[in-house]
Amino acid sequence: MRLFLSGLRKLRTRMATLLTFGLLAGLLVMIDLAVATTRGGNGRGNPLALVTFPGAYDLILSFILGFGGLLSVTYGAAIAGSEWTWGTLKTSVARGESRSRYLLATFAAIALVLAVGLLFSFVVGVAGAVAGSQIAGISLDRINDPTILQKLPEHFARGWVTITMTAAVGFAVATLARSQLAGIGVGIALYFGEAFAGIFLPDIVKYMPFNLASTAVGAGGGFGGPSGGATPLGADTALILVVAWLIGALVVAAGFAERAEITG
Repeated sequence: MRLFLSGLRKLRTRMATLLTFGLLAGLLVMIDLAVATTRGGNGRGNPLALVTFPGAYDLILSFILGFGGLLSVTYGAAIAGSEWTWGTLKTSVARGESRSRYLLATFAAIALVLAVGLLFSFVVGVAGAVAGSQIAGISLDRINDPTILQKLPEHFARGWVTITMTAAVGFAVATLARSQLAGIGVGIALYFGEAFAGIFLPDIVKYMPFNLASTAVGAGGGFGGPSGGATPLGADTALILVVAWLIGALVVAAGFAERAEITG
């Protein structure tokens, strides 16, 4: 608990934390306000759906989870890489702390920050959608629709698990490379690589992190795009595999840290 609380204190003022969730929330508000000035029809492609309740709730959360997958993998990599480049892991080990316990406590703090950041971004996005609906002259009569509101907690929980998993992937890669840049670079490459590879290898790519994350929250195609003609996985099956990726990434990171030579 002591290491976990220490990790939280560090993360709450980190520039990476402020930039990650500030960027996500700010982008949501800008999109909400931009579509509010768009004159669309009532068809499937109506851009005003993003500021029309109750459907706006689901669309905002889906957008956060999609773009948040990329941000979370870079966030996890940035935090893990800094433990090596800034020498904080070395200092902790010198005090007699367990390497693996220190890293796992740090990631537990990351997971909580992601949950808070996800909720913060959603609230800001909804506020932006409310403002956008008023600008567009759209009624807010169905903003309290129970049909959508009852589904949000499960969607939110699934989304939190998926972005935590992608953060764990970035965390593990940066730990193995002992570098923020390497973790971020590999995470971004994986994000866009899955989208491209899904065209040619859909039956393989559907088991990769970002595609699994998308399927687990019901988006059905991966954060980077559809997985071609692959036989789709069920949302529950995908969620189980997401948890497997999450645990596997943390085991790899902790195992490497226990055996790595710490210099600098």
